[in-house]
Amino acid sequence: MKKLNISSLLLLLLLPFLAGCSKDEIIFDSQLPRFELRQGYQLLEVIVPQGTLASDKIYIIGEFNGGMDAVGDPRWQLEKAPDTDAKWGIYLNPADFINGKTLADGYTFYSVGQGEERSLENTPVVHRDAPDVGSRLNVIVYRWADYFDKPADPGEIVHDGYVIYVVDNSEFDDLTMYAWGDAEAFGGWPGMKPTGTVEINGVKYKYFDTGAANEGLNLNLIFSDNGNEQLPDYNVTLNQDFYLELTPGSVNEFDPSEVVTHDGYAVFVVDRTGWDALYLYMWGTVNDLNGAWPGMSPTGTQTINGVQYTYFDLGAANCDAGLEEHVILNNGNGKQVDDVVVFNLDRDVYVELTASGAKEIDPATYVPSEPTPDPTPDPTPDPTPDPDPEPAKEYKIYIQDLTGWSSFYVYAWGDKEIFGTWPGAQPDVTETVDGVTYKVLTVEGSGESENLIFHDNAGTQYDAVGITLDKEYYIIAYPDKAEIK
Repeated sequence: MKKLNISSLLLLLLLPFLAGCSKDEIIFDSQLPRFELRQGYQLLEVIVPQGTLASDKIYIIGEFNGGMDAVGDPRWQLEKAPDTDAKWGIYLNPADFINGKTLADGYTFYSVGQGEERSLENTPVVHRDAPDVGSRLNVIVYRWADYFDKPADPGEIVHDGYVIYVVDNSEFDDLTMYAWGDAEAFGGWPGMKPTGTVEINGVKYKYFDTGAANEGLNLNLIFSDNGNEQLPDYNVTLNQDFYLELTPGSVNEFDPSEVVTHDGYAVFVVDRTGWDALYLYMWGTVNDLNGAWPGMSPTGTQTINGVQYTYFDLGAANCDAGLEEHVILNNGNGKQVDDVVVFNLDRDVYVELTASGAKEIDPATYVPSEPTPDPTPDPTPDPTPDPDPEPAKEYKIYIQDLTGWSSFYVYAWGDKEIFGTWPGAQPDVTETVDGVTYKVLTVEGSGESENLIFHDNAGTQYDAVGITLDKEYYIIAYPDKAEIK
């Protein structure tokens, strides 16, 4: 009797199925096309590292577009796919390439928030693959530089002079700090870049060492996007460290002592109810989360951008856990506002609460609404009128412009902004005196002191001269200085 080898028989039966499971046919979701092709364009679909935020600004850079000079140019900025955070895309028109270069000459990617592209071994990356015009190519970015660049331990840093610590919410791509006043302490415009980054008590700062040689100087700091968009001047005397917060339109003092470490996400409430007490109750996926009715008491108070919030920490164990909760704010004594927010405990929430309702707010732009006025206020007596001020007189400032700039502006600071806020005034009147053509500005004054800054509104500027508004002036403006005739 012939014996059959059962194992061999089974293997033969399975061979057709095994042949149909080639690993070459496995396609991951992130590899699927997310952008439509465009005629005349090369399409790069970029798989980005985990931790890339949807709000990040990512650029492609290389010899073909000027390298880092391309940062900020929308032609070279990637866009996020609408249906996933893992893939971004960019359409490239070869007609925009410079110096005869192409993608084959090398390119990499740069995240404004997280730095340069890096390999898994933390080495620089250069891609050279390129799709044909009218087709697409998948590119993988494995890491951003921030993955490897952890903030320095503040106890290990040896600083040079006093330090300017900055919480940078400016949205600038390339932060720089310039100083003028007693000296141009950090070099010519646009000044210095951050000395480094450091995390102190959970707050991440960019910091600028000001140099021991500059101690005691009175300086006006100008933070800018590497000489482009800039924030208002901020005056300091270098006799201490300074903590500042930058927003898209302002420079503000930052108080490290007010930094609060939260337990998970929090609900922040501007309480305008007038209630004697405030509680937060949640129901939904889990009822009575953080306490039965009336719910939890406030965790504390915190001031953000000058506005005081009452906040409720939701607990790290409850956050990002897929819960859907309805939030009720109440006074524990019959008054409540239902469904202030319904959310998944996956973010901080900021609300303005009144006795009749609530609305979500953005703490970066929120301005408290005016309280309802008393319908029967006490009459206010007429104030005693101030004495009439001395009448102002008109004076002319004559400027002989030898700068060679394409545009010429004058800004003044001192007792008053006689030419308005930055960038000031652009003289549009000329007069010829003794054969010399002057740009003329007419001002009103009664002895005020002013400091003039001449600039081209494009990054070139210098302190000109100080004047007193009690006479006319003739001034010569050179490319790098000014003098009174």
